Amino acid sequence: MRTLIVYATKYGFTKTCADILAKRLGENVDIYDLNSNLPDLMKYDKVIIGGSIYAGKIRKPVMRFCSDNLSTLKGKKLGLFICGMAKEEDAQKQLDSSFPEDLLAVCAAKGFFGGECNYEKMNFLEKFIMKKITGSKQSQSKVAEDNITRFAGMMR
Repeated sequence: MRTLIVYATKYGFTKTCADILAKRLGENVDIYDLNSNLPDLMKYDKVIIGGSIYAGKIRKPVMRFCSDNLSTLKGKKLGLFICGMAKEEDAQKQLDSSFPEDLLAVCAAKGFFGGECNYEKMNFLEKFIMKKITGSKQSQSKVAEDNITRFAGMMR
């Protein structure tokens, strides 16, 4: 069985999580950034879609990929994940509002993989907003390793 992981990220944290997930899944895993050309979905038995949450919304390439491929995705073993700075209880609400209901209803795994707030990569306005949201002036990064491991188990 071949597995495809597709993702969209603003600063790179979601790619880091996709790479960790690919290692946990093992062989026959391809990873693609949704901003590049995608392979033929028909070559894959499993498809995992992930994206970062920014300003409360998932990246637009993720939304576009889901809507453009809705019928094909519903026929695959499907996994959906998000990355963001929300607390665990808020992350579930964000996940449920980030993907089409049709996909949420048929997915084998849903997950929240943690988040990163890297002030060195942000512009002035983004830094200002994130400092208000997080209440911190320090960069933060937390990969939810246990969540990724649990997610990989559900997708096997």
